[in-house]
Amino acid sequence: MADAVRFLLNDEERAVEGFDPTTTVLEYLRGAERLYGTKEGCAEGDCGACTVVITEPDGDGGLRYEAVNSCIRFLPTLDGRQLITVEDLKAADGTLHPVQQAMVEAHASQCGFCTPGFVMSMFALWHANKSPSREETLQALAGNLCRCTGYRPILDACQRMVAAGEATDSFDDRAQETAERLASLRRLVGLRYVTGGKEFLAPRTLAELTEIMARHPTAQVLAGGTDFGLWVTKQHREFERLVWLGEVAELRRLAASDTHLEIGAGVTWTNALPALERHWPSFGELVRRFASPPIRNSATIGGNIANASPIGDGPPPLIALGATVVLAGPGGERDLPLEDFFHDYRRTDLKAGEIVVRLRVPLPAPGLEFACYKLSKRLDQDISAACAAFAVRVQGGLVVEARFAFGGMAATPKRARLAEAALAGRPWTQGSVEAAVAALARDFTPLDDMRASARYRMASAQNLLRRFYLETSGTAPARIAYG
Repeated sequence: MADAVRFLLNDEERAVEGFDPTTTVLEYLRGAERLYGTKEGCAEGDCGACTVVITEPDGDGGLRYEAVNSCIRFLPTLDGRQLITVEDLKAADGTLHPVQQAMVEAHASQCGFCTPGFVMSMFALWHANKSPSREETLQALAGNLCRCTGYRPILDACQRMVAAGEATDSFDDRAQETAERLASLRRLVGLRYVTGGKEFLAPRTLAELTEIMARHPTAQVLAGGTDFGLWVTKQHREFERLVWLGEVAELRRLAASDTHLEIGAGVTWTNALPALERHWPSFGELVRRFASPPIRNSATIGGNIANASPIGDGPPPLIALGATVVLAGPGGERDLPLEDFFHDYRRTDLKAGEIVVRLRVPLPAPGLEFACYKLSKRLDQDISAACAAFAVRVQGGLVVEARFAFGGMAATPKRARLAEAALAGRPWTQGSVEAAVAALARDFTPLDDMRASARYRMASAQNLLRRFYLETSGTAPARIAYG
């Protein structure tokens, strides 16, 4: 028996059937609900005009409000959640939400096309942090673009929003009721949504997931969908059967032991960020640069790995840190070093019916120096020309371990083993580093494309290694943020 997709649209319950499983939330809102405040700009999660907020229980008895890009979010993933759009913010008596009122008072709308998306990102920020700093505000709005270049009054509106001192809103007032209604929508077994000969499966346990994959080893696995969504919106691809990982509890676990950080494949970058930043601050900077909050709220660690993009920014630092990937399938679990997971362009070690289950990242050992860098034409949310990660462990002045990994330099994320070998057992000095810089030229034949020439990529990779040495040896000024 097929299920309907059940969710709350603001405070009204919906039970949706008959839509293609890859119908986006944006298409549903504008086409079926006639809610036109949510706009389509880029249809690829870049501009933020389509931003909505999805509400879920936070695990501590409250609710978590997360901004997401509705243009690449599929309708069945709303099951058991609350969807909030810009139309829902205004009170029944016409009173504007504090966020909306602040936008009015700061004259923060010009052509108005981007305004609903900004309002929804601000609304999510308002619920997460009632007194954000300017930097936190900039981070929260990093996924929203204003083509009129009206950012100053929008930032002014954020400050007004904070200064207003409003502690609660109507959503807070009915939070307990909303949580109870969402609890009543949660399923004991996974969603099976079928329409037009297409099937969307959302298992709730790892056992249920592995059983599905054993029966349907060629099914298309969907994680956060932030890349997958473009296959639908830009390439117009169709899929007979989708298996969504977003409900599998075991895949959303994140825990630290004495030696490792264990990150479930379904953990979003938002949820992984605090742990990554606590142990490796440079990794936190990188995550903030390569993904805006709406993308981080959907994109998963496992999806970033399994997607096997040569320009994915997650694998290089994880490889440099010595991460291991755990896979599960009909034959049980197995694990392998992350660098061995990638075989060729978009080709991995995954066997039929296997999925990425989790990553195991060794915690920093004494003497470890680590940093990662991203080169791109735009500071935030741009595809890398090159991404570099360096990990060096020094004892008694000698390099006892060196792991260098790069993205954007080859068909896969890849270690620079010749450069590593040039440093092994040698003193951590400028001369040793120059030997590694020379060896790096033999590690790669860099890509040459519209993002950067091969010559630029190689020169930049070598200079980033020099920079890493200068910053970690104490011979350079304090590290520049977002380097």
